[in-house]
Amino acid sequence: MANKKFTVSSFLKAKQKGEKISMLTAYDYSTAKLLDEAGVDSLLVGDSLGMVMLGYENTLQVTVDDIIHHCRAVARGAKRAMVIGDMPFLSYHVSIEDTIRNAGRIIQEGNAHAVKLEGCMEVIDKIKAIVKAQIPVMGHLGLTPQSINVFGGFKVQGKTEKQAKRIIEEALMLQEAGVFAVVLECVPEKLARIITEKLDIPTIGIGAGKYCDGQVLVTQDMLGMYTDFIPKFVKKYASLCEDIKNATQNYIKEIKEGIFPSDEHTFGIDESILEKLY
Repeated sequence: MANKKFTVSSFLKAKQKGEKISMLTAYDYSTAKLLDEAGVDSLLVGDSLGMVMLGYENTLQVTVDDIIHHCRAVARGAKRAMVIGDMPFLSYHVSIEDTIRNAGRIIQEGNAHAVKLEGCMEVIDKIKAIVKAQIPVMGHLGLTPQSINVFGGFKVQGKTEKQAKRIIEEALMLQEAGVFAVVLECVPEKLARIITEKLDIPTIGIGAGKYCDGQVLVTQDMLGMYTDFIPKFVKKYASLCEDIKNATQNYIKEIKEGIFPSDEHTFGIDESILEKLY
C-alpha cells in the first residue's frame, strides 16, 4: 500500500492485515505536501486548527467554513494520504438536514474524502444519515474536545466501570451505524485494547495506548511547534519551535549587520544601462 492512494478500504484492509495506520493533522498545503511525501496514511483537518492555527482557547469557535478553507489547501498537497475533515461544534447537532448539508460541503467544497464527528448516543441518527448519503464517517469517542464544558476540562474518559462500558457500547453502535474507523482519545490503554479487539473496524488512538490499530497526533505537537498546551500523550519528534526562533533571530541579526542580502541573493544590471540612470 506504500504508493497507492489510501482510502476507506485501505483502513479496513490494514486492520485485517494487522498493519498500523498513521495519521497526522494538517491545515495547509505545504505541510500536507511534506507529510504526504513522508508517507503518512491519512491527514486530519481537525478542529484543533482553532487552537494551533487561529489562537482560540478551544475548538468551539471553529466553523464549517474554516474547515472547508483548510481542507481545500490540504487536499491540494495530499496525493496519497486520505484527507478527513472534522465536523465542528454545532455543525451536526441541530437537524439531520443541516448535518448532511454541512458534511456534504466538506466533501464537495473542501475536497475531503471523509468527515469525522464526535460522540454517539446524542448524534447516532445524524451519523446514520451521513453514511446513508454515501459520505464516509470516522467516529470519535472518549475525550471529545467539543464537549469540554460538559467534561469540565481535558480529562481522561473511561476510568470508571460505567464510563468504560458506555464507551464500549458506543463503539459498537458506531460500527453498526456504518463508520469506517473510530478515534479513541484519552482513554485507558487496556480499555482501548478491549474496544480494538471487539471491533471489526480500526481504532485510531490519541492518548489511548499502543493497542489501537493506528495513531494520530497534532502535527504541531509532534514537531514541537505548539507549546501553549502539551498533553501527556504527545511525543515530540522534533523541536522546531527552537529551530524557528533561532533561524528568525539569525535573520534579524544579519539584516541589522548588513550581511543579508549578500551578492548571491541579489540581481545585477549592465553598467552601461546603469550610467544612463544617473
